[in-house]
Amino acid sequence: MRHALTRLKEWVALHSIETRDENFIIRFAEKKDTALILRFIKELASYEEELSKVTATEKVLMGSLFERHEAEVIIGEYQEKPIGFALFHHNFSTFLGKAGIHLVDLYIIPQMRGNGFGRKILSYLAHLTVERQCERLEWWCHDWNERAIKLYKKLGAFPLDELKIYRLKGDALDNLSNDYLRQKK
Repeated sequence: MRHALTRLKEWVALHSIETRDENFIIRFAEKKDTALILRFIKELASYEEELSKVTATEKVLMGSLFERHEAEVIIGEYQEKPIGFALFHHNFSTFLGKAGIHLVDLYIIPQMRGNGFGRKILSYLAHLTVERQCERLEWWCHDWNERAIKLYKKLGAFPLDELKIYRLKGDALDNLSNDYLRQKK
């Protein structure tokens, strides 16, 4: 038993990111975390009243995150229990000619909110942004999420009011794709 505990401690030391709180670690997700990531995604979607929009499955996440490496995930653990995650990927600014990091989702389970864990994860992502020589860290936030907006402004983040997000999906995406195929003929 002692040998297994020593191996576990060695593994944690190699795969976790230190924080000032000895009970809280941040680590990069692994394949074995796929079900946990999906659970956190669904909990976040439920909180945002958008659970019906979640179509992700463990199989889809496995392919996207661990086979094609389209995004990365870090897991926050408190007292060796997962309490939240952040999913992010690189983006690129043509004006700057440099990459940045786009934070897609940051989620902390409700009973652990207000303890600074979200800030610690954001702080690590800011460090990762600098370490990877990226120019900026960006994310979207619902306009109704006043608690998060207050935190983000306190950290020095600011909204880009002059930009709007546009999205193509479903039939509209297929139609535009088919336009390209017709042009090729």
